[in-house]
Amino acid sequence: MTETVPRYVLKLQCPDRPGIVAGVASALTRGGGNILESAQFDDLQTGLFFMRVCFTAPTTKPLSSFEDLITPVANAFGMDWALHDEAVKPRILIMVSKFDHCLQDLAYRWHIGSLPAEIVAIVSNHEQARSCAEHYGLPFHHWPVTKENKAEREAQLIDLIDSENIDLVVLARYMQVLSEELCGRYPGKIINIHHSFLPAFKGAAPYSRAHERGVKLIGATGHYVTTDLDEGPIIEQHAERVTHANSAAEFVSIGRGIESRVLTRAVIAHCEHRVFINGIKTVVFS
Repeated sequence: MTETVPRYVLKLQCPDRPGIVAGVASALTRGGGNILESAQFDDLQTGLFFMRVCFTAPTTKPLSSFEDLITPVANAFGMDWALHDEAVKPRILIMVSKFDHCLQDLAYRWHIGSLPAEIVAIVSNHEQARSCAEHYGLPFHHWPVTKENKAEREAQLIDLIDSENIDLVVLARYMQVLSEELCGRYPGKIINIHHSFLPAFKGAAPYSRAHERGVKLIGATGHYVTTDLDEGPIIEQHAERVTHANSAAEFVSIGRGIESRVLTRAVIAHCEHRVFINGIKTVVFS
């Protein structure tokens, strides 16, 4: 059998200055690394440099040996960096309420092997998603949330995230607001999806109210969750045109399709280590 060649991904950001790319390439070359993909971006507004490198390595060179080679370069340039083994898939927890279209898309992609992540569990405050979880053999936790037990439920959630070593929490149309404490505990590790009518049509039935106003574009936004509700750094967005001939029900159907695609793209980009948080924005390498 052919031996699998290790593939590693290096992510880094630091103040921009000459020599960064050369320093990184030299370090990888000394370890026998072969660069397959390289993307970089120099943010002229902030003076920060972002880089993602995917490379293969000799089977005799573990990830730790490249960490040793990169460390002096990273120290010299003041880098915030991480090295990932592509064979180690991020562990994700999906949270959902009544509408499971986003969950269905993620679970199916996981089932056929096209989601670069391991779905560890599904948490819901309703029972509707149980059938999906059982269909794919995924652990399902039904935790109804009320004003009285919200703190208790979040404590349970934290215990689950920490005990299962969850790398990413995905809010797949989870219709509960997470506390500031919870959001602050996992920065850059929670992704949410919502319709792109904000701030125009907040609250219940946004598609119906958009239909009443004659909206011509329907979209969705995938973003990191912060303490500012629905205002975290945007990872992915998409929109489609609608017309006066579309009914309110068609608005909902079109919107759900967009939400599923956008959330999946955001999750994949994160799990492939393509996303960098850059203040209130992101840098996303395709």
